[in-house]
Amino acid sequence: MEKRLIWDLPTRLFHWLLVITLIVQYVTAEVLDDAMQWHFYAGYFALGLILFRILWGLAGTDYARFSHFVKGPVTVLRYACNLFNRDSPAHTGHNPLGGWMVILMLALIATQAVSGLFLTDDVFLDGPYRSAVSEATQDTMNFLHHNVFNVLLALIALHIAAIIFYAIYKKQRLAPSMIHGKKATEDKAISSSKLLLAALLIALSAATVYYAVEIAPPAPVDDGAYY
Repeated sequence: MEKRLIWDLPTRLFHWLLVITLIVQYVTAEVLDDAMQWHFYAGYFALGLILFRILWGLAGTDYARFSHFVKGPVTVLRYACNLFNRDSPAHTGHNPLGGWMVILMLALIATQAVSGLFLTDDVFLDGPYRSAVSEATQDTMNFLHHNVFNVLLALIALHIAAIIFYAIYKKQRLAPSMIHGKKATEDKAISSSKLLLAALLIALSAATVYYAVEIAPPAPVDDGAYY
């Protein structure tokens, strides 16, 4: 069976940049001391990545679009019932379970990134919107940021386990295709990676995050001004 280009370059770059960003997020929060500023920067970068992936899921190449891999419950259930069938056919793009894994991962990371905009390190750094919300909202965002993180770690572990399961049990190697972009398939290949469109969406995502982080937030309240 011929190997054909399935995953475009922007999708592959998004995937590996997100992996690196999550590692940086973990290390700067859990391992290093005095690295919280970099934790904030990585969070802003993650927010830009997620925004780009949402736009790319609407306007990108065929197999990267949500319309291609987000399936209804009947299709997902049917696929799940055959999950342990070694001879079940491989999907050219994301399989029905994998498609919903993508959606869940994007939702969790978006929750992490957005909730981080309302937090503080209790020393020097405040998120850009911390002073704009009530203490109750701050507590809610703090709860989300720390608890969703644990769910995200579990999902990442499940994702890695699924890759190993498919490689060993079903003889379907998923990881290499996210490097070179090709899969052995009878389905059509993508005609191009739409790099110009990707560049425009990257610029739009970066500009949106910059506006949200640097321009839109209200000026912090100086409590000392009243004393």
